[in-house]
Amino acid sequence: MSSRTLWQQLVVSPPVVTDSSRWYAIHTRARHEKMVTTRLQEQGITTFLPTTTEVRRWSDRRKLVEFPLFSCYAFVNVPWLSEVREKVERTNGVLGFVGVGGSAIPIPDVEIENIRTLLRTLLPYTAYPFLKIGQRVRVRGGPLDGVEGILVARNKSNTLVISVEPIQRSLAIQIDDYSVEPV
Repeated sequence: MSSRTLWQQLVVSPPVVTDSSRWYAIHTRARHEKMVTTRLQEQGITTFLPTTTEVRRWSDRRKLVEFPLFSCYAFVNVPWLSEVREKVERTNGVLGFVGVGGSAIPIPDVEIENIRTLLRTLLPYTAYPFLKIGQRVRVRGGPLDGVEGILVARNKSNTLVISVEPIQRSLAIQIDDYSVEPV
């Protein structure tokens, strides 16, 4: 077989496609999270940008303003293929994937779903320092049923901390009236 024939076979071979899409955190330039997710969605990439709404006051008015929940971070659900990674990394405003040694750390689906569940409930929550220690629990009953996090005691009340480990960010919600079970 000539080298030209081998080259033609390599060029026309279909790319390897997998359905193993996983969630990954991407680091963005400051205040570019919304623009980055919009551009990625225009390229057909599934994104998730959790946001919160705050009242901002100016001298002449007040306005509800939507902010990213985790400043400088967004999430993408992609297969770990070089052409997809390059598409994400070449998007204006993306600084790179969150990971170690040039390899991104996949985020478990349950962590993304926990954030979505919390945001859907419209219950009050606060940003919370990332915790690595503590009892991991699952909420049983109510609008947070099935949400997992770390149970901590703060000011004589129970607080559930929901963490996204690769970006070391957390949210806290009081769960005094909920029953929890260890995970």
